[in-house]
Amino acid sequence: MKNQPKYFLLNKPYGVLTQFTDKENRPTLSSLYKFPKDVYPVGRLDLDSEGLLLLTNDKSLTNFLLNPKFKHEREYYVQVEGIPTEEAIKKLCDGVIIENRKTLPAKVKLIEDPNFEKRNPPIRERKNIPTSWLSITIYEGRNRQVRRMTAAVGYPTLRLVRVRIENLFLGNLKSGEVRKLTTDEIKQLKESTN
Repeated sequence: MKNQPKYFLLNKPYGVLTQFTDKENRPTLSSLYKFPKDVYPVGRLDLDSEGLLLLTNDKSLTNFLLNPKFKHEREYYVQVEGIPTEEAIKKLCDGVIIENRKTLPAKVKLIEDPNFEKRNPPIRERKNIPTSWLSITIYEGRNRQVRRMTAAVGYPTLRLVRVRIENLFLGNLKSGEVRKLTTDEIKQLKESTN
């Protein structure tokens, strides 16, 4: 049946484009898994970002997740250069100016190192500057928003991994792995869209 809804979760690796073809022959989603022809990514993760990506042919779900007026949650674990002060975290929570517009309030907190698999290539580290991890939950998806937010308060992003979209979690999905959504996950996701 062609029009049956299909839902896939992918842990997008660093250096893979969130599309199926590329004129420059860079790695794309096609290099990771043979997705059905009618399935597309919902939103995107930049080439240098990693983590949770939802792919589906469910147009109403896609519309909900891409329409900014619905303000659904996306959570990222972000490794930054330095250890953000309480003041910097408060600024991120309240919203910062990027591209002449203030971001919506976000949920931000310092977290322990999530111990992700090592990235290839590894992040750039400097011996005399420590790094730390933040959990940042945003409700809008502006271009390179999280990176711009951390840079705006003086803590450049070194590594960015999306770990959650609404009720969908990255969990223990390894880099490059794909799995189908469970019936429960689909049901919860649909409930959150109503």
